[in-house]
Amino acid sequence: MSEHSSRRRILVFDVNETLLDIEVLHPFFARVFGDAGVMRQWFAELILYSQAVSLSGEYTGFGALAVAVLRMVADIRNVALTPADVDEFVTTMGGLPPHREVPGALTQLADAGFRMVTLTNSTSPAGQSTLDNAGLSHYFERMFSVDQVRRFKPSREVYAHVASELAVEPDRLRLIAAHTWDTLGAIAAGYAAALVTRPGNAPLPVGVQPDIVAPDLAAVADKIIVTDTA
Repeated sequence: MSEHSSRRRILVFDVNETLLDIEVLHPFFARVFGDAGVMRQWFAELILYSQAVSLSGEYTGFGALAVAVLRMVADIRNVALTPADVDEFVTTMGGLPPHREVPGALTQLADAGFRMVTLTNSTSPAGQSTLDNAGLSHYFERMFSVDQVRRFKPSREVYAHVASELAVEPDRLRLIAAHTWDTLGAIAAGYAAALVTRPGNAPLPVGVQPDIVAPDLAAVADKIIVTDTA
């Protein structure tokens, strides 16, 4: 690593929705629930209950929790899920494609000399497989999972674990995520943060704000190269 690149922040990427497009789930929810918009209810409930599980001191893998929340939403809406429905859901989740600008933005950051890792709520094998299937794994030197500390984001322990494993102070790290709850946790743990305001996401005007906010990863990458190359 050059002296110049060693002065740059290390970039820590969230995966689902930040890099990968969860809206490919819309056809599944349209078919099974009669409303593609139920996908957003399911995802919001998934994040809510992942955090509730952590606050209660329990832990279960994110994939299993995703299916459990799907079943819960189906019960609430009086929808009968079949085993084939669940299989289709799991297969689709495992094959999420990257947002179209993501490979170019990651290439731009790699060419600028940034070290990049991922940090996902998914288990290590599932996270690795999803990034492999999306053709993105080669951009990242490490892939971190909350499974390693058995606490979901935005628990402070998750972000501290990444800093410890990389042997750097938290302020050397920048989280890039599409979710304000994630940037909130990272900033509280001492990171810098960049918020990707994909459709359905926006800043929360409470507390310390991410210093980079942009609508897609290409625009975020441009700002990171200006801000974090020092």
